[in-house]
Amino acid sequence: MDFLRWLFEAQIPVGGSVLVLREVLGNIFGLASALGGMRRKVWAWPIGIAGNMLLLTVFLGNVFGAASPATLWGQAGRQIMFISVAAYGWYRWRQGLQAGTHGRAIVPGWASPKVRIGMVASMIAGTAALTPVFDSMGSYPPVWADAWTFMGSLLATYGMARGWTEFWLIWVAVDIVGVPLLFSAGYFASAFMYLFYGFFTLAGFFVWWRADRREGQPLRPTPEPETVGALT
Repeated sequence: MDFLRWLFEAQIPVGGSVLVLREVLGNIFGLASALGGMRRKVWAWPIGIAGNMLLLTVFLGNVFGAASPATLWGQAGRQIMFISVAAYGWYRWRQGLQAGTHGRAIVPGWASPKVRIGMVASMIAGTAALTPVFDSMGSYPPVWADAWTFMGSLLATYGMARGWTEFWLIWVAVDIVGVPLLFSAGYFASAFMYLFYGFFTLAGFFVWWRADRREGQPLRPTPEPETVGALT
């Protein structure tokens, strides 16, 4: 109990303000998970889940008495989404590793044109549908940006679980909108992490692209039906 109390109350002084330790730790775990994902290691998923649990308490803002007063329901909700989809990704990557993929959990590949269209449509429609929902819950403005980062994160995480190389580019689209939102809301640790992560995702895209060309189709795990509808 003492450790949990310390974890929830600990802050890091930075200039004239403070950073919530849980936010810093959550983003460190998230970056470690991204590195594991680039290397296609199964441990990327449980590490990511640990970071998501920490960040969930941070983005709920006033609910946990965080240093920043802004509550981002989209950012908080996507941590729950991350945990759920990560469980699927963890399971799928373990299957791929057992199937034998040169020591990697999965062999990257490209989504079909139909799936790409479905992802773009889901991104736009989901953002439009969630914006009024988050607005009614009192999310920090601009609310559409919160909804955009939520939908993009959902699609990117699912794409990573399926081994679609395009998921790295979805993260870039999330970062372009999410970084200014986080800075504006006062979540500076998360904003700086996502700013760095934007460049990291571009590197990850090229790493997976080369891996797909090098390792080829024969080693790919048995595919599931390619439909974005499976997200729901």
